[in-house]
Amino acid sequence: MSTAPSHDLPLGHLTHCQICASANLEMIMDFGHQAPCDSLLKPGQLLEMEKTYPLRLLRCPACGLAQIDHVVAPEELFYPDYPYRSGITETLVKNLQAIASRHIAGLKLPRGGLVVDLGSNDGSILQGFQREGMKVLGVEPTNIAQIAIAHGIPTVQAFFDPQVARDIVQQHGRAVMVTAANMFAHVAKLGQLIRGVEELLTDDGYFLSESHYLLDLLETVQYDSIYHEHLKYYSLQTVSRLLGSYNFTVVDAERIPNYGGSIRVVARKGRGHAVSERLTQLLQAEQAARLDTPAPFHTFRERVLRAKRDLQSLVLQLVSRGERVVGVGCPGRSSTLVNYSNLDPDLMPYIAEQSTSLKLGLFLPGKHIPIVDEKILFEQQPENVLMLSWHYCEPIVRNLRKQGLRSKIIVPLPEVRFHES
Repeated sequence: MSTAPSHDLPLGHLTHCQICASANLEMIMDFGHQAPCDSLLKPGQLLEMEKTYPLRLLRCPACGLAQIDHVVAPEELFYPDYPYRSGITETLVKNLQAIASRHIAGLKLPRGGLVVDLGSNDGSILQGFQREGMKVLGVEPTNIAQIAIAHGIPTVQAFFDPQVARDIVQQHGRAVMVTAANMFAHVAKLGQLIRGVEELLTDDGYFLSESHYLLDLLETVQYDSIYHEHLKYYSLQTVSRLLGSYNFTVVDAERIPNYGGSIRVVARKGRGHAVSERLTQLLQAEQAARLDTPAPFHTFRERVLRAKRDLQSLVLQLVSRGERVVGVGCPGRSSTLVNYSNLDPDLMPYIAEQSTSLKLGLFLPGKHIPIVDEKILFEQQPENVLMLSWHYCEPIVRNLRKQGLRSKIIVPLPEVRFHES
């Protein structure tokens, strides 16, 4: 039974904290009205009206949660043809699939037990558990579910809630672990999700979540990871407070490199379980970083404004002297960066993506920059490329150089620089 305010959010503008319901919220950044980052446009939609929503980052002084204050309908954000696939980023896939062997052993999960992944996308996480001999089941609302099924990962195509949990228990039994990687901060009806997880797990089961980590966001100026899908930006303190409102104990946590810096949190069903030394040390690191004060957020704002101005200045300088600047990589976060920095097609005529991407032939929301096959880079050899997937910069640069790219590579964050390669 929850002892906290409802964590099921209404659509539209929020006037209260998403965790503690305090009405005393402090503005950090206003990115203006933006379209949902993955609402990529088909050619026939370019002349139609685009939906945009306020995008603002706020902080709750009462509980410390960093959050946005506008909820877009999940069906609009995660529509059937949602184009994101985790399985095309090799570094990410390795990190996701390593979850299985590490936690099966570390948590002593029973071999052959059921593992359910929420927001399972193309099944990348569950492939690791399947190879380790676990029964697996994905829950994914978009048509990416069909890709997972084609790859041998059984998947329920639905938004997860307590009813879906009950259906899974009836058909497959209870799960020894439920995972939620890069989606736990996306959920408007979070109370329903947590109650569903509690219902789905065995009495001693584990809930593992991964989310963008507030400390990394602040330290590396990841303002581009602020978009409508990300309702919350968790610290360990805030996620522990949230899950502690339900029948869970957060027992372990660690910083991981996924998505430019994330936090992996392991919660165990039931209250009063022992916690790891690593969790205690991470809480101490948050205190040392003064996350419970306005200071690091004010520094973040200053660094964001400087990064934006420096990028604009550099691109304008390069284009004015006749050099081309094109984008490389089109993650969801690229929409915030490109639109907030006001980089239109006159300054950046296209964004190059992997040949396997579902985004090819579409257009970035807002600025309507076309997304094209990256082979054009090796044919045209533009003078400069802007690394929009900068959070995976090193492996991408190695791959591009290996294929023969000679362009100068601009890294936009944490500070604007040319990559030394």
